[in-house]
Amino acid sequence: PYVFREANGLHALWLCAGKQVRRDFRLHRDGTATLPVVCGYPHPLRVLPPAPVAPDALPMTARLAALSDIHGQFELMRRLLRAKDRMDAAPDQDWPIPRLAELSAVSPAYFARGFKQAFGLPPHRYLLTRRIERAAALLRDTDAPVIDIALQTGWRSIGTFGRIFRDITGESPGECRLRARNALDTRGGMPECVVRAVERPD
Repeated sequence: PYVFREANGLHALWLCAGKQVRRDFRLHRDGTATLPVVCGYPHPLRVLPPAPVAPDALPMTARLAALSDIHGQFELMRRLLRAKDRMDAAPDQDWPIPRLAELSAVSPAYFARGFKQAFGLPPHRYLLTRRIERAAALLRDTDAPVIDIALQTGWRSIGTFGRIFRDITGESPGECRLRARNALDTRGGMPECVVRAVERPD
């Protein structure tokens, strides 16, 4: 969360499914505060009181710039998540940078740079990974021909599909399907959600 200290307490901001969630908290007697579990965050957070800083430690312009940067990063992340959610919902569609930037209300160059910093992959590579993830699930769970799966997940060329699939997963689509079928007898009672999480490409 983004935590902001006020006179009588503090407030925290979370990004939950692309939406902003705000909670206000009172301080304990020792100046600390405890933030509960919100948006699936795994454990509560204890916020310590700020360390004393001399008024002249930093010039006023630097302090204002730092505060502005915090708010700017939060707003940018909210906008980036909006575009990321659209790609996750429809990875079979084409998502050129200008279209994603328009969804995020930022320039194409700013979007591309911010997306990679936030999620660790350029937008195009992220989209390819989501397509391959969907294709791998269809290979495991259906008997559809590989070419039909490629077209269904947004690929126009079966050759490009096979090359990118191997690049991301380390195996061909046929090898992925064969391995999944051979593994059916060795999974035992392992839940399907656990299997999918383990086999999800990075």
